Amino acid sequence: LLRQEEEYIEGICANIVAFKPDLVITEKGVSDLAQHYFLKAGITAFRRLRKTDANRVARAVGATIVNRPDEIQETDIGTNCGLFEVRKIGDEYFAYLEECKDAKACTVLLRGGSKDVLNEIERNLQDAMQVVRNVMFDPRMLPGGGATELALCNALDSSKDDIEGISKWPYAAISTALEVIPRTLAQNCGSNVIRVLTELRTKQSEGQTTWGVNGITGEPADMNDLAVFEPYCVKAQTLKTAIESACLILRIDDVVSGTRKKQG
Repeated sequence: LLRQEEEYIEGICANIVAFKPDLVITEKGVSDLAQHYFLKAGITAFRRLRKTDANRVARAVGATIVNRPDEIQETDIGTNCGLFEVRKIGDEYFAYLEECKDAKACTVLLRGGSKDVLNEIERNLQDAMQVVRNVMFDPRMLPGGGATELALCNALDSSKDDIEGISKWPYAAISTALEVIPRTLAQNCGSNVIRVLTELRTKQSEGQTTWGVNGITGEPADMNDLAVFEPYCVKAQTLKTAIESACLILRIDDVVSGTRKKQG
């Protein structure tokens, strides 16, 4: 039984060695005997790599993950990696696959002084990558600094008189509610909120819809000059969610106020 096992492992390794790879990566373990055969052939073996990581490595080097070594083809071998090396950072060893041509995946290595710092860096990076993703899917951008909200306020204010009946009041309330964004920005900067909002309303009424609050100085500024923009899809979704939440609360309020206590 032991001889059969050795012959089986030797056969698997022979199938892999025949294609003369430099690096073999497996999702499960690699036995000592298999390591011996790989070492004789000058092949580095990495074991117990997570499936998600293995998929990303395959995309980076242009390889195909195979389940049966006897079905390997020449096209399955990834040849796009220019440099493979192992480096030590602190007490840990890390494998680097670099200089990949036409790589479809990559790794961003984050380092920080403590766990908290590292977690914060990771959160910021995730936010930045999601912004890039949103812009790739929908390239439309809106001016930041509360300029979009003020432009919407101006548009709603000018058109609220066209609406008849009770619907006019929630329509006007949305206009008032949107001012909370530039007002909060001005408050956070410690500037005179009333003066800043008055200046911005004047600018908006003159048709300068890209003016908002400078988040550093708290003064009114043109967002085109500061290059502060927000993705359209995020802004639109924020407004939809806010209005839907308000409608939901009002509906609940209607239901609660409509119930009468049972007479004793």
